[in-house]
Amino acid sequence: MTWLLALILLPVVGAVVVATMKANDRLALRTALALSIVEFLLIIPFWASYSPSGARLQQVSSMDWIPGFGIHISFGTDGVSLIMIAVIALLVPIVVGALGVTDKLPAGRSAGGFLSLILLQEALTIGVFAATDVFLFYVLFEIMLIPMYFLIGGYGGANRQYAAVKFFLYSFLGGLIMLASAIGAYSLASDKLGKGTFDWATLVTVVRDAPTGTQIWLFLGFFLAFAIKAPLVPFHTWLPDAAGEAPIGVAVLLVGVLDKVGTFGFLRYCLPMFPEASKQLAPLVLVLGVAGVLYGSILAAGQRDMKRFIAYVSIAHFGFIALGIFAFNEQAMAGSVSYMLNHSLATGMLIVVIGMIVVRGGSTKISDYGGMSKVTPLLAGMLLLAGLSTLSLPGTNSFVSEFLVLLGSFVDHPVYAIIATVGMVLAAAYVLWLYQRIMTGPVRGDALLGAGGGPGTAIAPELGAKKSIKDLGGREIAILAPLVVLIIGLGFYPKPVLDTITPSVQQTMSAVNGGK
Repeated sequence: MTWLLALILLPVVGAVVVATMKANDRLALRTALALSIVEFLLIIPFWASYSPSGARLQQVSSMDWIPGFGIHISFGTDGVSLIMIAVIALLVPIVVGALGVTDKLPAGRSAGGFLSLILLQEALTIGVFAATDVFLFYVLFEIMLIPMYFLIGGYGGANRQYAAVKFFLYSFLGGLIMLASAIGAYSLASDKLGKGTFDWATLVTVVRDAPTGTQIWLFLGFFLAFAIKAPLVPFHTWLPDAAGEAPIGVAVLLVGVLDKVGTFGFLRYCLPMFPEASKQLAPLVLVLGVAGVLYGSILAAGQRDMKRFIAYVSIAHFGFIALGIFAFNEQAMAGSVSYMLNHSLATGMLIVVIGMIVVRGGSTKISDYGGMSKVTPLLAGMLLLAGLSTLSLPGTNSFVSEFLVLLGSFVDHPVYAIIATVGMVLAAAYVLWLYQRIMTGPVRGDALLGAGGGPGTAIAPELGAKKSIKDLGGREIAILAPLVVLIIGLGFYPKPVLDTITPSVQQTMSAVNGGK
């Protein structure tokens, strides 16, 4: 039993236990919160056991699953998967603790059912990041869609069924195409070794020597699945619908963690297994990445719904991550990996804060708000901090990541780097515009003024009305505090993260450069 296996199994057990508590929402919430906090505390020995200078894969465990086809239940972790496992272990307690603060469950739905799905999603996602057998990775890649489908379809907004089906079909189809490529890689191993295998480390040594044409076809199968998951333009259309209809806590996991499976897949599978194909097709991916930066930024600025705004902001950020990965520069790639972490923190906080705004105002429409900073100064400050991290202001966690991506990619791809820099300017515009419309100026909106069955009387002091909408309470501050500490702390001292991921980045670069 390794720390990694404990991290996978505990949420599974927790999901089963919490699912039996459908008759007692309070007990289900407390149990799920306690289990998720224990899960996060297990990250401490898990992280401490990882040696950046050690083997590529650590905390390794393996057992036979389907021996006749060389399939194993195998897990292991490197620096990249380590930080992604850590971030989901951090976000799940925040999502669980925020239930009732940012989300109100639909009538007739129990907290036990919702929270058991959240815990199951956590276990499956950790399993995806840790899998070292390609077939096991595929199975978990597909199974992890199921709890997310029910979370969106069962607890989301008015168009939740459409959004859930669209999310599922896009990702499921991408996974099937990836399976076809995985079978192709298995056949190559069978021809060369005399027996087939899905072991990741073995396939890396076998497939990388395949002819370039064969590599390209196999690469495209994996790449399409990961481009949909990431998502890159033009495979992105499921995300605005899914994020717009998902409950706030579910959106945190969807945009903050699940999407990273796509960029993680580029690093773990596409580049080491198909180095020559990666180089040949890099210009295409760079175009898609830069297009995503501009497209996502422009559409984010024009959004009227706060949750869809976050979806398009994330599309722009994933463009930056793809740019750094396929620039084939160590600085840029390290920036992309750290961006995966920092995007999760910044966007996770932004979604949670917006959830707190929506609970107070009763609407996700930006036009239904205005002047909230007059009576909710702490909430306004949290929205501003999350926004500044999102636009990568120096002193926040995202700045170092974005700077490394642009600095590294400029070395060999200056045109793409310069175009992507425009996205930074657009980010400042759309984030500050969002803050201005919601928090500054005169109080406006029926929801805030208490008209038309809104949540209370007017909140504007100048109107002489009673403040019915309150600022952040102790529970809300406790929910946001870890994110605030990490956003500011990593902004000034990113060394622990960079030291952890750099050896894995160097090993990935070495695998690419050692190709044909």
